[in-house]
Amino acid sequence: MTHSPVGPGNPEAGPGQAPPAGRRPRRRLRWIAVGVVVLAVAAAGVSYGLYSRLDGNIKGVDLEQSLGDDRPAKLPTSGQNVLVLGSDSRAGANAATGTGHVAGARSDTALVIHIPEGRQKAVAVSIPRDTLVTRPECVKGNGPKLPSAHRVMFNSVYSAAGPACVVKTVEKMSGVRLDHFVEIDFAGFKGLVDAIGGVPVTVDRDIHDSSSGLDLAAGTHRLNGTQALQFVRTRHGIGDGSDLGRIGMQQKFLMALLAEIKRQDLMGSPTKAYAVADDLTTALTTDSGLASLTRLAEFSRSMNGVDTSTMETIMLPVRYDTEDPNRVVAARPQAEQLWAALRTDGVVPDSARKSPARGGATP
Repeated sequence: MTHSPVGPGNPEAGPGQAPPAGRRPRRRLRWIAVGVVVLAVAAAGVSYGLYSRLDGNIKGVDLEQSLGDDRPAKLPTSGQNVLVLGSDSRAGANAATGTGHVAGARSDTALVIHIPEGRQKAVAVSIPRDTLVTRPECVKGNGPKLPSAHRVMFNSVYSAAGPACVVKTVEKMSGVRLDHFVEIDFAGFKGLVDAIGGVPVTVDRDIHDSSSGLDLAAGTHRLNGTQALQFVRTRHGIGDGSDLGRIGMQQKFLMALLAEIKRQDLMGSPTKAYAVADDLTTALTTDSGLASLTRLAEFSRSMNGVDTSTMETIMLPVRYDTEDPNRVVAARPQAEQLWAALRTDGVVPDSARKSPARGGATP
């Protein structure tokens, strides 16, 4: 699988190169919720009892109740914005991976997916987890209010106040109204990879990261679930060791995962399809508007016009913080230009595709 450079000279490059014209497959935007299509396929071939189990696995968050009315205005068009989170708890099932000793759970991966009116071309904005942000006042579950805090790491918001507060934080920092929210816990991500027998990835150079545990020689490898977690968590073995390099790794693996799911044609194996769907739904949390197999399938069908081979993948423009060079902050005016394009369903200007901080490197 080819991979466009993500790093100095091209930090905002997409996760892969398109095949020649005439042979390019239409890869739908299934990764808004990685398993939407898989869920629909599995549900079509299982009994009502098994369907109910899969449906019951999905956890829902009522954003309307949690966030109230103090939110940005909805898009003036039929476009939509979806926040996709990969949560990274090192407790319970995730502790067995042996890939770190971090208390609680954090949003290790964050993507704002903008689907414009007409559902033809989408934009995915990656928010580096080391970005310093202002966390707004939030309520954690049914508990007391958590006061606003300045200069906190973006990925700490999840552990401090939960997914609804992450949604609120993104809306406050961007002015973009988020219509949906999808989260997958990395323990389920591991199970998904193992259920399909691993995912092949190609790395251009040796990677040795004692922090994540990843140890790969240059070449192609079929990663199992544990190795996949190490791959998407790796940061010290690539680039300058910052979170910016990790973003390219995550994009690379995500596209490889989707390609492998497509290659296997799970419709021909109901047993495997159910195993994949069971692993995925167990790890899936969405807003209440998507919290069922039926609603996920309906949302997936509404995205059928989107071709991910034309989708832009952009890292939020950031610069290194002047007080702490290990952290980044949103770069102005580039970040404002990017968010303004999403708020108005407009075209992202070229200036908003460039980030002053360039820490990534091709894995």
